[in-house]
Formats: sequence, structure tokens, C-alpha cells
Amino acid sequence: MKGSEFLKKIQRLAKEKSVACSWHPDKGKGSYGVLKFGDKRTTVRNLKDELKTGTYHGMLKQLDLKHDDIS
Repeated sequence: MKGSEFLKKIQRLAKEKSVACSWHPDKGKGSYGVLKFGDKRTTVRNLKDELKTGTYHGMLKQLDLKHDDIS
């Protein structure tokens, strides 16, 4: 899954659950940005690149979500 796909899925989930979600591409260095989901936050690297499995699961953990939540 690419970073942009991850971002879209999280935004869709936030809309379904009525949770505040915001993307801040200016809060990171270079191609990094900050994704806020409710009171949780994670850093998303280049939106064009594929997310590695460990990175993907780490980001979900930081947002207190599971893979099944966004599938």
C-alpha cells in the first residue's frame, strides 16, 4: 500500500466514525508529513512510495487502529 492510499483509508475511516482527522504535509521535513486521527498522530513518509510492512503496522499502532479497521 502506498502512503497516499493509507492516508485516504484513514480519512475515510475518520469520516465513518466521526473522528477528527487532518493531514499536515508542512509539519515534516522533506517528503514527510503528520497525520492526526483524533488525539493520536503518526508520521507518514513520501506519499508516492510503498509502505514497508513494519512501518505500516507501526503507524496503525500509533493511531491505535488495526489492519481490519481500514480494510
